[in-house]
Parts: sequence; structure tokens; C-alpha cells
Amino acid sequence: MSRIGNAPVTVPQGVEVNVQGAVVTVKGKLGELTQEVTEGIKVEQTEGQVVVSRANDSKDLRAKHGLYRALINNMVIGVSEGYETKQELVGVGYRAVVKGDLLELSLGFSHNIVFQLPTEVKATAEQSKGKPPIVTFKSHDKQLIGMVASKLRSLRKPEPYKGKGIKYVGESLRRKAGKSAAK
Repeated sequence: MSRIGNAPVTVPQGVEVNVQGAVVTVKGKLGELTQEVTEGIKVEQTEGQVVVSRANDSKDLRAKHGLYRALINNMVIGVSEGYETKQELVGVGYRAVVKGDLLELSLGFSHNIVFQLPTEVKATAEQSKGKPPIVTFKSHDKQLIGMVASKLRSLRKPEPYKGKGIKYVGESLRRKAGKSAAK
């Protein structure tokens, strides 16, 4: 029994859910998202709710039942409220500047890195004295914003000795002690 899959998705005011065959489309004030559903998973729309059910109890459909319910819930939340991810650039001389849909990064390499942002993702970079620069991504697509944040982090992963690199705000890193002096 899938506990997540059986829970109905509540649709807030201003959000329109359209189910046509195997394609679910969600429209809201922040944008429009679509998701194709595999065969055997049934999506029904009732008054103010979306219910996801499966045809039988095969292992494959049991695994996908909760997945598609969670994806549809993320779409509804995304088009109504949106998602936000914050990352901080820890290191001496690390900087970030947003120029339209380009993110220009100075990460300690011999050259600056220009990062192309998708059109659905909006970025802001804020820098205050004494604190590392913070890059904030906002979008209505949770999957896309996670991919962009992961790609940015892969440019300079945090290292375990000094903690330099790109990390999520609030992320705790496992630190190593390093070499100790000989006695």
C-alpha cells in the first residue's frame, strides 16, 4: 500500500489542472508545467483535488504510484508558490555577478566562468561585507532548479579541509583535520 500515492493532491485557487489521456498539465500564476504518466497509472481530477491510482499491484506500478503523485504535487506547488534554492560561494576572491540570463563566476581559476541559465530560472547574486556571496535561484520547476543548482555546485565542490567551494546554504560539511606537526 502506497501512503504517498493514496493521498490526494489539493489544488489551490488560481491553479488549473488538465488531464488528457496520459498527459497532466498544470497552469498557474507562475507558469505552466506538463508531465507524461506511464501506462497503468490513472490520474483523475475531482472538485479541488487530484487523485492518482494504479491499475494493479505489480511491483513496477507500486513504485511509480507515489512517484507520479509527488511529481504532480510538486507541479501544483511550483506554479502557485514557486521554488527557491540558495548557494554560497566560500573562498577568498569568489564572486558572482548576474547579467541577464548569464551568471559570471570568479571561483579561483585563471579565468571567469560564464554560466548560461535556462529561461525558466531567475538568479540573483548578493554580496555583503564579511560574508560569502550568495546566489539565489527561483523557478516554478523544482526539477529544473535542482539541476541548475547541482550544475553550479559541480563547478567547484566544497573541499573537506578548508571548506572552500560552492555549497548550499545551511549545508553542513564533514571536515577533516589535515596534517599535524611532527613531535
